[in-house]
Amino acid sequence: MPNENRKRGKKHKKTQEPSLPSRDTNHESQNSERHNQPSWIVPAQESEEAHREAPFGYVDPDIKAYFRTVDDQIRTWQEERPFEEDQTTDLDPNEARRIFLVAALTEMSGKEKQLATDPDCSVILERMVYSMDDFVRRVLLDSLSGSYEALVKHRFASHVCQTLFIVAEDTILRETKGIYPSVANSKDNGELRTLTRLILDICEEVTPAFTSLVMDPFASHVLRALLLLLSPSSSAASHKAESNMRSKKSSAWKARQGTMKSVFADNKSQHVNSNRSVPKEFHDAAVRFVHTIKSELSDNEVRALAADKVASPLLQADHGESSSPDSLMDRVLVGIITLYHRNPDEQPEVSDYIVTLLRDPTSSHLLETMVSRCPDPAFTILWTTYFQGKLARLATHPVANFVVAKAAERLNPAQLKAALDELDTSWNKVIGSARTGVIRAMIDRACTLRVHQKDICQAVCNAFELFEAKDRSHLVPCVLVLKPLREYMTTRSTKHSSEDAQKTSNKGNVDKSKESKVQGALILQSLLRLMEPHCMMVTESITSLPTEDLISLSQNPISSRVIDVFFDSETVPFKVKRALVMSLIGHYHTLVDDRIGSRVGDRCWAFADPYLREKIARSLVVHEQFLAASYFGKFFTRNINLYLLQRRPEEWRELQSQSKSSPGLITSPSAVPSAPSATVQKPSSEDAEVSHQSKASKKRRSRPEDEIDAVFSAGLGAKIKRTAVSATSSSDKLVVQKSMDQGLQDILGAIRAAPSDDSGRGKRQRKY
Repeated sequence: MPNENRKRGKKHKKTQEPSLPSRDTNHESQNSERHNQPSWIVPAQESEEAHREAPFGYVDPDIKAYFRTVDDQIRTWQEERPFEEDQTTDLDPNEARRIFLVAALTEMSGKEKQLATDPDCSVILERMVYSMDDFVRRVLLDSLSGSYEALVKHRFASHVCQTLFIVAEDTILRETKGIYPSVANSKDNGELRTLTRLILDICEEVTPAFTSLVMDPFASHVLRALLLLLSPSSSAASHKAESNMRSKKSSAWKARQGTMKSVFADNKSQHVNSNRSVPKEFHDAAVRFVHTIKSELSDNEVRALAADKVASPLLQADHGESSSPDSLMDRVLVGIITLYHRNPDEQPEVSDYIVTLLRDPTSSHLLETMVSRCPDPAFTILWTTYFQGKLARLATHPVANFVVAKAAERLNPAQLKAALDELDTSWNKVIGSARTGVIRAMIDRACTLRVHQKDICQAVCNAFELFEAKDRSHLVPCVLVLKPLREYMTTRSTKHSSEDAQKTSNKGNVDKSKESKVQGALILQSLLRLMEPHCMMVTESITSLPTEDLISLSQNPISSRVIDVFFDSETVPFKVKRALVMSLIGHYHTLVDDRIGSRVGDRCWAFADPYLREKIARSLVVHEQFLAASYFGKFFTRNINLYLLQRRPEEWRELQSQSKSSPGLITSPSAVPSAPSATVQKPSSEDAEVSHQSKASKKRRSRPEDEIDAVFSAGLGAKIKRTAVSATSSSDKLVVQKSMDQGLQDILGAIRAAPSDDSGRGKRQRKY
């Protein structure tokens, strides 16, 4: 008996009882009956159905192992930096990678569908797509033709198709300009279609099943990528449309796969450009998809798609037909567009469906897109019917407040004034529920229209109970923690009373109610962009803060963004910015001793003029050792070049004047001499320095000049004298700096290669 038919266990004697016929006996009897029948008759139950996970067959284990090695090599090339590449070999690295990729593509020929549906090889195929040229992409898309309906519904192959549609935009852009790759003539394989023609054929292939694919959990994101490729300007926003391609779970999974980009140095990936030109046939294909949905689905079925998690994002695409009656937007908005075309003065009845869309977590995203993209007459009807008079409830709703904030971005001055009056008594509830999107959107709208800025400032003060002028000094801390003045003062007094208890408590037990909120920081940033009389409310609150609180605010990753907008805003007066920079003099060493605070310190330094920079630098001389021991402070010290200020102040002032007059000129430590080491103490008096230089000069004159001295004398010899510095012009100094940058690597290399004979010789002299 063959080994594969043997079974474990003890041998039993045969019993006299008749045994039931086994499967093999039944199978043999069925085979004998089958031989008696004609050959073309095959029972239906005997036909083997293709496995759903591998509709085109399984990948051979040896092929899968080979492509794992391909994936490892491509990962290595994608993660390494350009300066890490081996420059010693004579072979071009791009040529070596091209040969490797051609070998992998040759092995992949004829197995594209199996690899695309394999759970392991599909990711490898996605990674290889980014490194393919235009010709190979066309070959791959052509090899998958005829099976796209099955591929886009597959769990793994759908992501391969999506990646192909994303990278195809670069090839199509080149084809629209008449740039085609050279193709070798081959009579065996026939004519290879262009990528533009392939995309159009794919659209024709999936059109009959488009309505079913819209609701498929794996095919919907592929259709979104295809529609974005066909009509990039029709999406609500290109970056938003690109982010909607994958779910959060899928995006997190793809992030774990590492970076996916081309392995070739000269091939840089491009972002989605909504203004790129596409062939006219692409727009027609996108319109055919819309007509397919309109013809095969009724009005109620289209509205049902809006509440579906899978199909709802696909309805956000607009292909130029949103303003026409019976469009998809018109169906979702229950005929509002048809109504204003028929009778602009007629007001529709309130629809329970749109009221549900306002409060549904899934369909509210679609309604946000509809509100921001619908025609102006339709928006006026929508605002009057569903928003006006109900803002107090909608602004505090956990879902509807996002739709209201999106609608506030389109308000005209009259509508904005009416909305502010309606919410006048409800702002404290809005802040209490932490639904700050509405008030921030209205601040931005008032800033854009340059109207009602005084009213919006008063609304912010009422929201945080800052009724008197003296209370407005607490605006910034109250808004950052999103608490009214009364609650903030209570929290502050509790904080001071329990300060000793907090020192002994663990670091994890932090009261989150006292931390800065992102929503509050965004409100302050919007207020700083208002016109000068109104933005002063925030600037006065910032400048009135104690130095300790200001440093704490600047060292927080959330509240420090307010300081960034403080310096970037064009409406904040120059003298207010200068006053803030001067108020920190004497405390910069504490400010920059932090990861976030050092960035704010660089902001202040970039804003300051040369005179103010010298005052800041002089105040840091006494804290030089403290900054040298600080991990972040030493970079700030290197930026201000404190060592040069102490040795050659005139040269330092000239350098700061040049860097301030030309913002593009970045002062680097290599451009000017800096401290040799942060840990070495410098001479405390000028006499000691002069005597040391005189002794060193005698030693140099007594012994022959070595290679290091020759390099330094050639690069820096003429620039040590102050007379030479004062006599040279600014153009000569720029040339000097460039020559110093070019010779810096040679100088550092000579220093590293120098032997340590001088140190040994010095020790022997001390013994004698």
